[in-house]
Amino acid sequence: MATLGLDHYNIRAPSPLLEQLRDFYCAALGLRSGPRPRLRTLGYWLYAGEQAVLHLSGTRPGEIRAVGVTPTFDHVAFRCNDDAAMRAALDAAGAAYTVEDAPERAQRQIFLRDPAGNGIELNFAID
Repeated sequence: MATLGLDHYNIRAPSPLLEQLRDFYCAALGLRSGPRPRLRTLGYWLYAGEQAVLHLSGTRPGEIRAVGVTPTFDHVAFRCNDDAAMRAALDAAGAAYTVEDAPERAQRQIFLRDPAGNGIELNFAID
């Protein structure tokens, strides 16, 4: 038995926020909306290449999420290329972000939050 890697993560939100999240992840991060099976709720699957890495799912009327639970999710991280183009897209989307270099890992990292407040880390190889 072994875990082989991350398949996708899911964000559940009411419809107006769901649309805002879809638009943000496509415009600012370069994901694209793609095929999604017919499910009972509104939603989108967002792709990086051929992989649906983010599932956006609509909440049902009256749905209450995680009552009595303190959320511990901090962020999701993506491997990326062309940090200059990514920063231009983030600037165009009006996204606030910070940039840090980690020379010991030959990596540049961009940190930001999506419109729902979820943390995002974007990792770029640097020479």
